[in-house]
Amino acid sequence: MSGMLDSGTLLTTDSGIALEVFDLLGSGGQGEVYRVRTPAGDQALKWYYPSCATPEQQAIVRQLVERDFDDDRFLWPREFVADHRGGFGYLMDIRPERFKGLPLLFRRALRTTPRALLVACLYTVEAYQALHSRGIAYRDISWGNIFFDPLTGDVLVCDNDNAVVEGDSTGISGTMEFMAPELVRGDPGARPGTQSDLHSLSVLLFMLLMNHHPLKGKLELDIRCLDEAAERRLYGKRPLFVFDPRDDANAPDPGEHATVLATWAAAPASLHALFTRNFTVGLVDPAARVRESEWRDTLRAVLDSVVVCAHCGRQNMTEPRSAVTGDCWSCGSALLSPPRLVLTTPPPRTEHHILLHRDSRVQAHHLAAEPSRHDYGDGTLVALLTEHPQKPGRFGLANRSSGTWTGTRADGGTQQIAPGQTVPLRSGLELDFGGARAVVRAR
Repeated sequence: MSGMLDSGTLLTTDSGIALEVFDLLGSGGQGEVYRVRTPAGDQALKWYYPSCATPEQQAIVRQLVERDFDDDRFLWPREFVADHRGGFGYLMDIRPERFKGLPLLFRRALRTTPRALLVACLYTVEAYQALHSRGIAYRDISWGNIFFDPLTGDVLVCDNDNAVVEGDSTGISGTMEFMAPELVRGDPGARPGTQSDLHSLSVLLFMLLMNHHPLKGKLELDIRCLDEAAERRLYGKRPLFVFDPRDDANAPDPGEHATVLATWAAAPASLHALFTRNFTVGLVDPAARVRESEWRDTLRAVLDSVVVCAHCGRQNMTEPRSAVTGDCWSCGSALLSPPRLVLTTPPPRTEHHILLHRDSRVQAHHLAAEPSRHDYGDGTLVALLTEHPQKPGRFGLANRSSGTWTGTRADGGTQQIAPGQTVPLRSGLELDFGGARAVVRAR
């Protein structure tokens, strides 16, 4: 093992937990990460390079540990660790193997789906929203600090040791490609915080869904040497959205940027609108940037409107509540508009439109007007669209909840659907999920 700490090194956390270093997991810009043995099992230790082990960084880490932020979407610093020579670091959980880095996604080295990417975007938005609601600014949102499960869309935010209380000016300002223009330019009074986080978050979401940076178009191709001065022009002094509706000077080049042209065309208008606002007026007016609640509501609605192509089986994003589904991005065939479940939550009433294609799901968060957190896992599954085992093409809604539903058919007849039972899917069917009510519509 080649690193700052030797295998077998014994250390103790501030709270008295003994640990033994035995494997180097990796290294980054600020330090190295080791696997360590503790009485509670293997954990990870981030150890700072001497140049980064400043009193300011130590104060930030100690404050984060003391905050004791308990959220399974973050590898949060759990314990402060120091040696007798001035070195220090912190203890955290080990990242599970199923979480992959975004560079693999950008290189198309991962198999995933539009739905999983939308879930990852929604979970990412809610993760940073949870942080901001506690008065903490992350300050370094970027592709290098978040990992996701390409099958489920679950996310894990790492490298949380640069997060500080809103208004604190210590530490780093972020990664250039993701920094808000006012920070790149060094405007008087500009400093990293939740408003600049909103810009970084939008860049990250664009890259997740479009596999491209929102400010890298023809203007970048004209740069002979992408040095720091050129990056400051591109991201700070003269930033221009690649799909700016009023200025096409930085539009994608058809030969060099075919991917983003295709992914943008496959995205619905509601996502176009948020990205366009954030990367036009939001570039000059931080107060106009898209907030987490807007991203959350739009991403959820688009997730509920995903359509599976009947010809090639690929998932397609469609515009929520639209009667027109368009053509498949993959094979070009016309998408068939499936029935939809229009679900109304208890007061304050919110209406959800869930397109009912094969394996469509109703989750617990659909039954709440303002869920604190969205969860598309099996543990929160309420209903699942299933095909009749003996009658192909006939579908029903299977009750995967712990409560009994009441169903009312179009002819007025009623039935009880107990957990584990399935009700045939018919237009006009009304369902009472125990507070939330829904109706099946043909289109």
